[in-house]
Parts: sequence; structure tokens; C-alpha cells
Amino acid sequence: MALADTLAALPATDHLARLVLTGPDGRREVIENRPGSQGSVRIYAYLAGKHGAIDARAAAEGIDLYAEHAEEARAQPGRHPNIDRLLAILRGGGAWRVEILAA
Repeated sequence: MALADTLAALPATDHLARLVLTGPDGRREVIENRPGSQGSVRIYAYLAGKHGAIDARAAAEGIDLYAEHAEEARAQPGRHPNIDRLLAILRGGGAWRVEILAA
């Protein structure tokens, strides 16, 4: 399934402003709910709701959800930082906590 089809099947996130991710080392990263990152907000919010955090199991599912963009991320590291994060988790990078902030 293509990313657009996947996103259409996931719960809406229009009511969210951003996600704050906290890595195992305490580093914080933000995914804003704005054009260019709305798909990532939808995927990460879904994964956090289902798994409680973005751990290896959630990261593997997330890679599948990103569909064709996951292959592009593997071929061009740095182009898709939200996918790069999932790939790093799969390589043993540890789980990230997700704080969901409403708009």
C-alpha cells in the first residue's frame, strides 16, 4: 500500500499541534503538525497510541507504514529524518517516548 493510502486509513490528527519525542538519552525532538510533516505526525501518533512508545516493534511497523518513502530513506540518509529515527531504533537505538500536544 502506498503512503497516501496508509495515511487515509489512520486516525485524523488535525486536533494536534505537535509531538514531542524524547530519546533514551533524554534528547528531545519535535514534529510539528504542519505541511511537510503531517504524515509523520499521523504515523507517530498512531504508533504511540498502539505501542505506548516508539520501540523496535513500533519502529518496524512504522517503516512499513511509510511504504515507498522508507526505501528512499534507506538510499538517502538524512532526507527523511523521521524515518531515519525509526531505522536507528531498529538498529538498537532504544525506545523514544512520545508526548502528544493538542492544538
